[in-house]
Amino acid sequence: MASFLEILVAAATLQLLVLPGEKVQMIIAGLSTKYRPGTVVAGAGVAFGGWTALEVAFGEAVKGALPAVYLDAITGVLFVVFAVLLANSARTLDGESEQLLSDGGTASSSAGLVARLDARLPDRFEGFVPAFSASAFGEFGDKTQVVTIGLAVQYGAHPAIWLGEMLAIIPVSLLTAFAFNRGAHRLSPDQRRYVLYGAAVLFLLFAADVAAGYWFGVSVTPV
Repeated sequence: MASFLEILVAAATLQLLVLPGEKVQMIIAGLSTKYRPGTVVAGAGVAFGGWTALEVAFGEAVKGALPAVYLDAITGVLFVVFAVLLANSARTLDGESEQLLSDGGTASSSAGLVARLDARLPDRFEGFVPAFSASAFGEFGDKTQVVTIGLAVQYGAHPAIWLGEMLAIIPVSLLTAFAFNRGAHRLSPDQRRYVLYGAAVLFLLFAADVAAGYWFGVSVTPV
């Protein structure tokens, strides 16, 4: 049985692999050009934390209903799906980034309501509501959810999953927010595309490792 540390490292590592190009990171980048970085990350972090808890609970429910071999098969398939999603993100990087960064990822139909709610908060909390609302909806159906559910299917509702993912997501979000807030130079589209393709290859290797564990009795990763 995997230890707390192994699950924590697996969760943090997988999240770090999928964060480049992830929609909520683009939302954080866009909003941080207007609001305080810490406030933006606080709003997005609350949305992340809530979604992650729900995803872990869902994965636990699936785990209790299926035999172990099927759970490993699901994990392997998720890795392949994830690699495809990453590769697709790399192909559509320019258009998606431009759209999300132009308005912080918020839909125009809800922008007025978000602005009114945000205006009611003290100045030091300005930006929390847009970050929370945009992240809550932007996270739905995103690649990070696939990772969380896959981990919970594999390990159950283990607190190390939630903690490991937060230990990866929050620092990366802070770096993103402060970098964009200060006008730091971003990676070129080609450079970001290479990062995404590299992550896709790693996920294919993870899927192959799951299969090798059954076919050859050899597995080198803890996931």
